[in-house]
Amino acid sequence: MTTDLEGLLARARDAQQQAYVPYSGFRVGAALECEDGTVVEGCNVENAAYPATICAERTAVAAAVAAGHRRFRAIAVIGSGEGPTTPCGMCRQVLFEFAPDLVVHAAGADGGTATYVLGRDLLPDGFGPRRLDAGQGH
Repeated sequence: MTTDLEGLLARARDAQQQAYVPYSGFRVGAALECEDGTVVEGCNVENAAYPATICAERTAVAAAVAAGHRRFRAIAVIGSGEGPTTPCGMCRQVLFEFAPDLVVHAAGADGGTATYVLGRDLLPDGFGPRRLDAGQGH
């Protein structure tokens, strides 16, 4: 099945509106497409204790996993700044855990977009379950 890029970006924009960003004002929305076509949204949620903040991509992954999804095809990420917003390093690692070949569509408030393959372009030689002993349950 082919990912509907415009539909995925629209869902990410919808999620972006729900962002809780009283400190940075930088709204991020994500729409994660599961292998079965289900789309799960996420937004960033800031916290006064800054390290407790969670990014949009990780809220989408957590919601997808909680709903029983473990295989992902694509994600659209949109930020309120200029130029495409790509996942941060921590989000790249979390996404890599489930989908090293994930297609990442990044967008910004100015309408600019870019498309990447996670393991090839954004986290080459990433560390994931394949690096661990096969007997670890992965």
